[in-house]
Amino acid sequence: MKDIRATVRLQFHAGFTLDDATQWVDYFADLGVSHVYASPLLASRAGSTHGYDGIDPTRIDPEIGGEAALETLVTRLRSRGMGLILDIVPNHVAVGGSENPWWQEVLAWGRDSPYADFFDIDWQSPDPLLRGRLLVPFLGAPYDEVLTSGLLKLGYVPESASFTLEYHEHRFPIDPRRYGDILRHAEHGALHDLAVQFEGLQTRLDAYTAVGELRRQLRHALEEDAARASLAQALERFAGNTETGAERLHALIGHQNYRLAWWRTASDEINWRRFFDITELGGLRVELPEVFEATHSLILQLVEAGWVDGLRVDHIDGLADPRGYCLRLRERLDALQAKRPADVPDRVALYVEKILAEGEQLHTDWGSTAPPATSS
Repeated sequence: MKDIRATVRLQFHAGFTLDDATQWVDYFADLGVSHVYASPLLASRAGSTHGYDGIDPTRIDPEIGGEAALETLVTRLRSRGMGLILDIVPNHVAVGGSENPWWQEVLAWGRDSPYADFFDIDWQSPDPLLRGRLLVPFLGAPYDEVLTSGLLKLGYVPESASFTLEYHEHRFPIDPRRYGDILRHAEHGALHDLAVQFEGLQTRLDAYTAVGELRRQLRHALEEDAARASLAQALERFAGNTETGAERLHALIGHQNYRLAWWRTASDEINWRRFFDITELGGLRVELPEVFEATHSLILQLVEAGWVDGLRVDHIDGLADPRGYCLRLRERLDALQAKRPADVPDRVALYVEKILAEGEQLHTDWGSTAPPATSS
């Protein structure tokens, strides 16, 4: 593998995939390019044009071709003596919408979610309305207006046997421990019986694991036409565009692990860290070992396999401990060096995006690769 001499920056998205890039390798090689510098490749929001709104760091984005297409590109690069530098985003992931499974679990289970500590959330807010809850300021108008408009709809998701509040592109999951509040309005016997069992989760310490069996029973019960019709009637009783429906829906929302709010309240009331003031990008606590491992597992696998020759860390200033993060990452990269294929012996390069304040000097003890010239 050649030293990093000249790079070409490629922005991957559905309109320019990994397979598309493979077709350009010979052209880049003839120009003297030694490495392709790729935009983030991990799964991001559907239709993302940049990849900095990741939703799942455990897989390569299928919209750009997935892992198979990445392997094809790397193989072609190797055939021309070239390598790959990958942009990574440890600071934040996309939230809101419905695509981030970690965020959806936190909304559903609150502090009892296994991902509750992944996000930088103030669970002990001085605001009593937010203590133990998240502010989710994704509504396009004040809460009361949205509640009675009929735009906020309670729905059932057959694939996951779960209930959710639907609002435009957003899906706010209902806490499974409150499914009984919905199922009690169903006249079908099996659904009414399940309401009692779901309510029982409120006092169980193993509720997160026990809910799987109850979901299976709910899915089985709804195989009957009569049960599905009964559930549909129950959901209609939570229609916000009727007075009694709005009262029921408001009561149900009041028992969730989040508080729905108008987007304009975010600046004053939000109790979790964002990427600057972008509410749809939630900050990660990558300083925690378990979060570091969960967000870097696939990246490190690609490094070990010899597919990646350098990493560029996005927005390093957003981390709680930039230096500690870089040193940890450098340590992990160096530990993998001996496991990499023999034909890629070079040390994996590490670059960071660092905003320098007036008079601030670039740190030299972070374990990153020194820039060839000045940094800004």
